[in-house]
Amino acid sequence: MLTFTIRRLVLSVPTLLFIALVIFLLLQLAPGDPMAEVPLTVPPEVKQKMREALGLGQPIHVQFWKWMVQIFWVEPQVLVDYLTNRSALFGWLPDTNFYVPCGSNPQGACDLRVISWQTRSPVMDIVMQRLPQTLWVVGMAYVVGILIAIPIGIYSAYRQYSVFDQAGTFITMIGFSIPPFFTGPLLIVIFSVQLGWLPFIYDTSHRVEDWDSFVFQLRQMLMPVMVLALQTTAQISRFMRAAMLDNLNQDYVRTARAKGLSEAIVVMIHVLRNSMIPVVTVIALGLPAIFGGAIITEVVFSVNGIGQLLITALFANDLPMVQTLTFMFAVLIVLFNLIADILYGLLDPRIRYD
Repeated sequence: MLTFTIRRLVLSVPTLLFIALVIFLLLQLAPGDPMAEVPLTVPPEVKQKMREALGLGQPIHVQFWKWMVQIFWVEPQVLVDYLTNRSALFGWLPDTNFYVPCGSNPQGACDLRVISWQTRSPVMDIVMQRLPQTLWVVGMAYVVGILIAIPIGIYSAYRQYSVFDQAGTFITMIGFSIPPFFTGPLLIVIFSVQLGWLPFIYDTSHRVEDWDSFVFQLRQMLMPVMVLALQTTAQISRFMRAAMLDNLNQDYVRTARAKGLSEAIVVMIHVLRNSMIPVVTVIALGLPAIFGGAIITEVVFSVNGIGQLLITALFANDLPMVQTLTFMFAVLIVLFNLIADILYGLLDPRIRYD
């Protein structure tokens, strides 16, 4: 397993390089000009100097190389400096928190980092500021969705064609069919406008300090978590049900029952462990995908997270921000593919990667 993990990590490097190249070329070929919003009164020579200041006057291969150096070399070292509170990359800087605006850094270290055209701040600084909000909402929604989906899938398979199974099938069909841009406004109309129970705007500046503030945090998280958890529950519960039905009819289940094992042990240990193999794939690959799906939900509920940041950067034609966020999603997909493969071997002893 260790050899397989190392081999996959080595192979992931050229994979990520190829993905980065594709993202970079696609965004370079996309229509739009960052100078389009500059007033017409600005002279052409000034616009040209502004383009050169953004690095747009350099050849494409030079721009790509500088972006790769910043992503794979500079930013990881800045992150290490941030976590350890020491300066490994910029030795001439004092012991500082590097995730600060570039304007407060007189030494110009931000010139080595990926800079947002829109804010003129390092991209990863803004991402680190927005990431906690996304993890609160998206992470909580995914955990809630999994905790609800797995028991539903298990019981639906064990009580096939029962009233519970049919009701679960109907609800999951709704979860698959209704997109977040419809579910979100619908919940806002019902619970915020009509009933007045929940706030429809997510207050990202809210801080949990006492019980009342904690209750308010739960109230404002409830609707976006419900929207995201509905799709997660619908998808995972159907996979869980199908995997359980496939294993409940296997010979080893009849053998376990013939040996006198209790039904709870047969279902919850023998059948569940084998059924989790395909479900692990769905869970692992769905985690990076839900960050993309959270874009709509964050915009609907005004959650100041990664999804809303990507939408804002797209409208502003902020290419460094867009290509960095897109590449981060690609890294998550490659990483969780590896995690899923490793979990296969832990769940099923028959799977070996020798």
